[in-house]
Amino acid sequence: HLIRALTDAEFDITRCNRLRDDVGVGHAFSFLYRRIWPGGTVPMTPVMVNTYYPPNQPTPRRCYSFGQAVRRAIESWDADRRVAVMASGGLSHVIIDEELDQITIEALMKKDREGLFKLPREKLRGGTSEILNWVALAGVAESMEMKLVDYVPTYRSPAGTGCGMGFAYWT
Repeated sequence: HLIRALTDAEFDITRCNRLRDDVGVGHAFSFLYRRIWPGGTVPMTPVMVNTYYPPNQPTPRRCYSFGQAVRRAIESWDADRRVAVMASGGLSHVIIDEELDQITIEALMKKDREGLFKLPREKLRGGTSEILNWVALAGVAESMEMKLVDYVPTYRSPAGTGCGMGFAYWT
């Protein structure tokens, strides 16, 4: 249903039946699975967005639209199931950019789509591109209120290396 709905919404979807044995599932998904439901049997469908590899990384606007399409797909699913959507990814990476992290968090909390769309693409490179996962989740949860649990800039060196870590949920 999800693949059909997203394809109908004009998104180019790729699917696979099996992951390469030497690669497995990426850490962004497996981290959530291990931490939220260790040893659990809750069915999960990983959805990966290419935020990292050029040349076809999506724009913030496209990620938000993708999130909206995921929400519509869930809402149109004719099944007696509860669905939770989780996103994983840090904020700024390698060299922490607390200003960019705060701009992102503020736009998410205020439901400021235009602010999210204006995130500087030249900064959304490498690991910092994981911010786009937050933007996609904002599209899914646009009618909900974001509750920021914490923001922790995890500096690893005096040079400012590390990762901006945000923890939030929507209700």
